[in-house]
Amino acid sequence: MINFPVTDDTYLTIENPSKGFYKDKGSKFIALAWPVDNEEQIQEILTSVKKEYYDARHHCYAWILGHEGDHYRVNDDGEPSGTAGKPIYGQLLSAGLSNIFVVVVRYFGGIKLGVRGLIDAYKGATMDALQNATLVTKILYDHFQIDFDYFSMNDVMKVLKDNDLQQYDHQFDLNCSLKYKVRKSVSRQILETLEAIDQVMVSRISED
Repeated sequence: MINFPVTDDTYLTIENPSKGFYKDKGSKFIALAWPVDNEEQIQEILTSVKKEYYDARHHCYAWILGHEGDHYRVNDDGEPSGTAGKPIYGQLLSAGLSNIFVVVVRYFGGIKLGVRGLIDAYKGATMDALQNATLVTKILYDHFQIDFDYFSMNDVMKVLKDNDLQQYDHQFDLNCSLKYKVRKSVSRQILETLEAIDQVMVSRISED
């Protein structure tokens, strides 16, 4: 039996990249937001941003991964501690977003803004980018492989059909197998139903 954590299976993120802007006392703050799936993707985007905006003084950012928002990072990139990354992150939390990465690029205008001014600027640029974005609710799925003998096929296929599960990678012979995906919130229920069938073995192969 596979053990499942008790979790919800949806999260809110942005559908496509978006951009925001904030200006104060000559300093320009350009916020760039992306939907992301992993840290490798985040690093690639950050490298690209630093290359495109090579002449900017700061490239501050925050990101959140995971549908529960428990994996995150903030970076002030040379700004006074807590004045850049945290305000960006705070806006992501306020909007209830996950799987999102925001970089705010700053061009210094010659006049220092002070701690309060910087916080307001990074917060404002991020807010503008999020207001310009389209929000979308994503569903999390578990993926499984079922191995069964030919004589169990009708019972297996009935469970999949009754629950309208998406199937792929079929192999039907004396020894059969197929893969399916199911919403995380009903994974346990479907798993237990399938495991109750004789000569059926189910294993989780991935999740998204």
